[in-house]
Amino acid sequence: MSALSDYAENKILDWLLRGQTFVPPATVYVALLTAAPSDAAGGTEVSGGSYQRVAVAGSLANWSGTQAAGSTAASSGTSGTVSNNSPISFPTPTADWGTVTHTAIYDASSGGNLLMWGALTQAKTINNGDAAPSYAAAAIAFQLDN
Repeated sequence: MSALSDYAENKILDWLLRGQTFVPPATVYVALLTAAPSDAAGGTEVSGGSYQRVAVAGSLANWSGTQAAGSTAASSGTSGTVSNNSPISFPTPTADWGTVTHTAIYDASSGGNLLMWGALTQAKTINNGDAAPSYAAAAIAFQLDN
């Protein structure tokens, strides 16, 4: 992921420096996009053809610590990077989904707030009947500046 959304940046700064309460979502939702969002939101999410965001609970088991991919301990490393510890699989497409260029993380199964987003290393065209798209373990990485 290459960017935190303006929404996420504001929540983190208000919590860290301004004494405001912030409760992170218990579950985040991984989405596929066919057009880039911006930090303010936007982009074009895949729709139809059995598409739905994939829910991933926030936990040490589901997301690695900063010390190493696959780690299930609290972060203690210096990389500033965490990644998914298990594969993340979308439903099998029952219609053409188009060319996916970005992935994003939201705080709701539909609608909601954009939290993070990033461009895929390589765009992927997903058509009706293709195998269910998925990310391998450690394929989605989030890095805060370090």
